[in-house]
Amino acid sequence: MPNYSGPEGLELNSSEPLKAREILSRWGLSEGSIAAVVDGTRIDLAAVVKSDSLVEPVLSSSPEGLEILRHSTSHLMAQAVQRLFPGTRLGIGPSIQDGFYYDMEIAGQITEEDLPRIEEEMRKISSEDIPVERLLLPREEALDLFSERDAVYKVELVSEIPDELISLYRQGDFVDLCRGPHVISTSQLKHFKLLSLAGAYWRGDEKNIMLTRIYGTAFDTAEALDDHINRIEEAKRRDHRKLGRELDLFSIQEEGPGFPFFHPKGMVIINRLVDFWRAEHSRRGYAEIRTPLILDQDLWIRSGHWDHYRENMYFTEIDERPFAVKPMNCPGGILVYKSRIRSYREFPMRIAELGTVHRHERSGVLHGLMRVRSFTQDDAHLYVTPEQIKQEIIGIMDLVRFIYRDVFGFSYRVELSTRPEKAMGDPVMWEKAEKALQEALEDFGTDFRVNPGDGAFYGPKIDFHLEDCIGRTWQCGTIQLDFQMPEKFDMTYIGPDGNEHRPVMLHRTVFGSLERFMGILIEHYAGSFPFWLAPVQVRIVPVKEDHIPYAAEVESRLKEIGLRVEKDIRDEKLGKKIRDAQVEKIPFMVVLGAREVENGTLSVRERSEGDLGTMDLSGFEELIRRQPDPVSGRRSTCTC
Repeated sequence: MPNYSGPEGLELNSSEPLKAREILSRWGLSEGSIAAVVDGTRIDLAAVVKSDSLVEPVLSSSPEGLEILRHSTSHLMAQAVQRLFPGTRLGIGPSIQDGFYYDMEIAGQITEEDLPRIEEEMRKISSEDIPVERLLLPREEALDLFSERDAVYKVELVSEIPDELISLYRQGDFVDLCRGPHVISTSQLKHFKLLSLAGAYWRGDEKNIMLTRIYGTAFDTAEALDDHINRIEEAKRRDHRKLGRELDLFSIQEEGPGFPFFHPKGMVIINRLVDFWRAEHSRRGYAEIRTPLILDQDLWIRSGHWDHYRENMYFTEIDERPFAVKPMNCPGGILVYKSRIRSYREFPMRIAELGTVHRHERSGVLHGLMRVRSFTQDDAHLYVTPEQIKQEIIGIMDLVRFIYRDVFGFSYRVELSTRPEKAMGDPVMWEKAEKALQEALEDFGTDFRVNPGDGAFYGPKIDFHLEDCIGRTWQCGTIQLDFQMPEKFDMTYIGPDGNEHRPVMLHRTVFGSLERFMGILIEHYAGSFPFWLAPVQVRIVPVKEDHIPYAAEVESRLKEIGLRVEKDIRDEKLGKKIRDAQVEKIPFMVVLGAREVENGTLSVRERSEGDLGTMDLSGFEELIRRQPDPVSGRRSTCTC
């Protein structure tokens, strides 16, 4: 008699093998289940479970359940498109964070105006309650099936799968190549929304055909879907590309795709971030360096970047010698370290660099400031003894917490990424490095999760993922523990015993990229930057032309105390000037009329609080001095 075990010691005997949904139903665990986990593997609820198995439910509301739900909805969408656009050829349709997409060669023209029609067809298929079945076909039968359907992309994929049996899923007349698991009926797919269209090269290769990618999302409840759609609308309102244009911060030009142009107001933000970065690093014992943008190709061969990162690099030739534009700052920093003999008395050595790097990103992934080809990393490389590793990592995590949480008001989560498939060095050294990072995280009291196989090619790493005001996450800071580079570059220091020893190298960033961090801040604050970061801090608005001389006096006085001030002397009505200052999200507005000119006072408005009343100039200066400014040590807080 087959025996099944479940959570909390539940046991079930049956006279015959059962399907996963039947087992969960007999235990009273079927409600809300979308799939099952059997002995650690996710399966369809319709799958038959062998005896002596541990069976657990996968709830549709769980991250794993939502992934299945969204993957199934991508199939639903593909079926709808093929019904509406006969002859459409399907590429791939995975679930992604917060949604799904499907790449297709669509027969005929399609625009975003067609998305509601596709949604309606999806609802129709859902209402038909079509069973979703898994098929295991021999390779040749699978190839024949897709060949008969002119599914050329599926034929290509099947040809590369090493398995003798190919996993397919069928719902009515729709068949797709997929490992699953999936829902057991289209009727389970109710709460979805199609979001946008984009172009995508087949298999991400620019040499291949451009397919149409349709993005969508799905949730287990209507309320969760509505909340997500509202967040999307809020994200559109905060889009840094839109705000970058409106606030005149930066632009992306056709002459430099992926290479951002920063305008004067954008440079204010960049320079304030740099000022803060330098001040805080100085407080914490870092020294700053600068290394060349272009270095000899042999250096990159020695560092391992030639073997592991060459496809992302740019190259040039100088005096008939091959050179590379640096994609990372590390090798240059190592040359600074090796410029003279080092002593253990210099350790821990904390060396920081705001280094501009260039990486060849495909045009299809470029995205405003978030994904560019040239950016400035706020790098630091720490050279330490083995005994200093843990304490220095804890020191970096304290810096990260201060900047993310205390200064910018972000919450964040932490991931420990371990040895990737293409990794340099001895696995034993990797294990030692991973253990050191884990112990530092535990000693610091930080919750973290392990991200297997996602480390850098030269060492494991800790990644920090920020959460912004509307719940999106962004990977920014990182700490990488590296035993490999010191070996490759024969880096040494003289220890207390007078002998040469090998240092341990820590790579770390906090902003990650100045450009990307600025993009995140634009969206986090929706352009309403805290006072210390605002490109224009005070806008002076004289009511009439004869109030302009007093406005000039106030402007001069405020500039003397270091404020970024503009006066609006346009021939416009007062209401328009006030509205324009509000649209430009300027923190303070000073309105000067006849009464203010006569009394030597200011009528002050604050961006979020509105009218603050009338005050003299010294009172306004005192108000300004109370504004947070982390460059000077006065802590800032999130104002999103």
